[in-house]
Amino acid sequence: MRVTTAFNKMLGISGASVASVTFGPEGAVVGLRRRQRRPVCPCGWRGRGIYDRSVRRWRHLDLGAAKLFLEAEIRRLDCRRCGRVRTEEVPWARPRARHSRDFEDVVAWLAQRTDKTTITRLLRCSWEAVAAIVTRVVAEHVDDARLEGLYRIGVDEVSYRKGHRYLTVVADHDRDGAVVWVGEGKSGATLDQFFAALGPERSHLLQAASMDMHGAYARVTRARATRVRVCADPFHVIKLANTALDETRRAEWNKARRAAGITHPSWGRTRTSPAAQLVKHTRWALLKDPVTLTADQRDSLDQLRRARHVLFRAWVLKEELRDLYRLPPGRRADAHLDAWLARACRSRIPAVVALSRTLRAHRDEILAAVDLGLSNSKLEGLNSKIRLINHRGYGHHSATAVIAMIYLCCSGLTIPLPTGR
Repeated sequence: MRVTTAFNKMLGISGASVASVTFGPEGAVVGLRRRQRRPVCPCGWRGRGIYDRSVRRWRHLDLGAAKLFLEAEIRRLDCRRCGRVRTEEVPWARPRARHSRDFEDVVAWLAQRTDKTTITRLLRCSWEAVAAIVTRVVAEHVDDARLEGLYRIGVDEVSYRKGHRYLTVVADHDRDGAVVWVGEGKSGATLDQFFAALGPERSHLLQAASMDMHGAYARVTRARATRVRVCADPFHVIKLANTALDETRRAEWNKARRAAGITHPSWGRTRTSPAAQLVKHTRWALLKDPVTLTADQRDSLDQLRRARHVLFRAWVLKEELRDLYRLPPGRRADAHLDAWLARACRSRIPAVVALSRTLRAHRDEILAAVDLGLSNSKLEGLNSKIRLINHRGYGHHSATAVIAMIYLCCSGLTIPLPTGR
């Protein structure tokens, strides 16, 4: 069997045949001969006139311990459709790439599962090459079809770099939280780009959108999707309640210290009043789920209850707000929320009163979340995965590189391997 025939069978290059095989210090170089004579522009236009010719090499998957390169003559043509001179498209490599399709598919498949250092050592390429390959593969596989059939979405922001660099992430609740769109920034203008890509017809099909109580997101969503019900994320609602409770605890602690004449925090370690002693070490007892409280924490809450302390009243209001998301069948969520808002407004606890005003402004969004059972829990899980992706890459040089990795790992893309042909 001739060497060229053996390499033809081993490589299986579509649209070309092996014309020559040479071995040099850099590795094996396989010369290719195209079967199609007329050059094809990346836009699809077929031309006859050749502008110029040159020889180009593409890195292919290694042949044992030796690097393998594909070499072929490549032509440029004056494309009438594009109105400029462009390099022809070859079947074994993507446009403007210096690696073969098989090499890039293996890199992208590995990038879904491991870090870049492992890829660079295994395939003997640079970090920059891995980032560029991921961007090209994602651009080819991510199409407009991911925006079809969207009915319930979740919107959240995630920090990808220090210096307040954020990304806005949109996920589909009906596809197990798969990412459908990512944009740089966390403003209303960023989310408006998603609705511009979605279009008015598909925006009209949206039924619900879960998000935090970020005013810009809700405002843009209502303006671009008139039928959508905006749902306030329960996690952020309870987080606001915990923040109000912690503010109340700190205020009561400072009030007790001042009443005892303690003006320096370190003095409280050796001399505390009974009122301050009652508040001391209650932070986690107030914030934790009652089911997970320890015996000492239950005793601290019991002491606050017997003293009719303001902290116990604030804790009871926090737990009653949590009950909104676990109501038994037959209980009306709107009646429960309205009663809670009335009690919180009359509590005379400054932080709780401020909380009631905030929640009253978002009453419809809170009730929509309870009615539809939507939350941003899948988005919070996605945020953890995105941070892991960013950490696995030891940071990324641009938002484009991070976005490509998010699409690759979190949007449900399936990268075919050359061995699956």
